[in-house]
Amino acid sequence: MAKTPVDKNYKVIAENRRARYDYTIESDLECGIVLTGSEVKSLRQGKGSNIADSYASVEGGELWLINGYIAPYQQAMFPHEERRRRKLLASKRDIARMQQAIAREGMTLVPLVLYFNHRGMAKIKIAIGKGKKNQDKRASEAKRDWNRQKQRLLKQN
Repeated sequence: MAKTPVDKNYKVIAENRRARYDYTIESDLECGIVLTGSEVKSLRQGKGSNIADSYASVEGGELWLINGYIAPYQQAMFPHEERRRRKLLASKRDIARMQQAIAREGMTLVPLVLYFNHRGMAKIKIAIGKGKKNQDKRASEAKRDWNRQKQRLLKQN
């Protein structure tokens, strides 16, 4: 069996696993993120970073990540603020599309995953999501459980 080449630069830093449970994802977009040197060093070390309680916002024609946590880098001469607002890099067309989407009722921009791509650049994947109600969450749980049970039954037979 042929092995697929493993990309040593690709590395997931932080993942918002709860986003797909709390939101119905309509579309997603890969964005660059503006970081300082100490933030990049901290992310490369694999220190604690968290995007679970963060969100994205369009302000003044620019896309911003708000409340994302990146742990401080201990050896930094000029340390960074851990929960500062970080600018996200996307095309004007994508930003306009995001702004129109969040103008609709119930839509929000949710970060899904923060990672280094195959070129070693820090990227973040954000999604347009609509908040689920409790009944929607229960329905998706029931569907997931049924799919698991169906797979077990197929495996047994």
